[in-house]
Amino acid sequence: MTSRNILDTTFTHQAGIAVPIICGPMYPCSNPELVAAVSNAGGLGIVQPVSLTYVHGYDFVAGLRYIRSLTSQPIGMNALIEKSSRRYHERMVRWVEQALEEGVRFFITSLGNPDWVVKRVHAVGGLVYHDVTERKWAYKGHDTGVDGLIAVNNRAGGHAGMHSAQQLYDELADLALPLICAGGIGCEADFLAALRTGYAGVQMGTRFIATDECKVPSPYKTAIVRAHETDIVLTERLTGIPVSVIRTPYIEHLGLKTGPFERWMLHGRKRKYLMRMLLFLRALRQLKQAVLDDSGAHDYWQAGKSVTGINNIKSAAEIVNAFAKAAKQL
Repeated sequence: MTSRNILDTTFTHQAGIAVPIICGPMYPCSNPELVAAVSNAGGLGIVQPVSLTYVHGYDFVAGLRYIRSLTSQPIGMNALIEKSSRRYHERMVRWVEQALEEGVRFFITSLGNPDWVVKRVHAVGGLVYHDVTERKWAYKGHDTGVDGLIAVNNRAGGHAGMHSAQQLYDELADLALPLICAGGIGCEADFLAALRTGYAGVQMGTRFIATDECKVPSPYKTAIVRAHETDIVLTERLTGIPVSVIRTPYIEHLGLKTGPFERWMLHGRKRKYLMRMLLFLRALRQLKQAVLDDSGAHDYWQAGKSVTGINNIKSAAEIVNAFAKAAKQL
């Protein structure tokens, strides 16, 4: 790949964008203004439907139309396809249908089998990229016909993977699908390293939280700017699965491990789904409170190890433009 076309990847062609950067779907941080700002800058903003409706208070369709009033560029949607709750699955099916009706043609699927999303989205000429942390999940996505993979590595915020970006690339490259590097991208050097490795693009979450457009409390953004990767810890207290967060007094008080009863529930073949749902509902409330409380007193803040490369709060456009400029100057 020459320096002139390092930004010209399979992913940018598929998505119809100029810069191979995804603003990753974040609960609860994906507000409409942030999604639109990244797309306007040439990247791809992704709608997180629970964040849009439950946290930021929009009717789903009205929220999509509001984002459309802010940008005419492509946007995407995140479909969480885990089926432990029938009611939630039915709601997600409806959201996917509504997004397609509103013209969304790029989807990122997470936490389940993407077969039904692939069939529906491909029927109207859309694209589906699937979140994976290792090869066995990549196989499942590949077998259902997904168009690309979001390779979540061990430096990601939220539900991080187990492997480094290089290890994950080596493990998945032979599947002949575009790979997106998710995790550890905080500065231009990280971005360029991912593209040089062979990734077709990157997905960033933490970097876009520390932006003017992201509607989280200023103490959250400041904590990201001040943090180093040694300040990022994994807690099981959110969902029962390790989640990357900033070590704060609240996290210290809460602890990082689930209790004996929760562990017992999570190790049962059937009861684990009930426990995950209960933890998930509790996490929804806690994280929503952390984002809506401007005082920063509820410091339950998700972030990845990319904090090491994040030293300031900028607009989303400044970030995307700086990354693109660095690539063009190679």
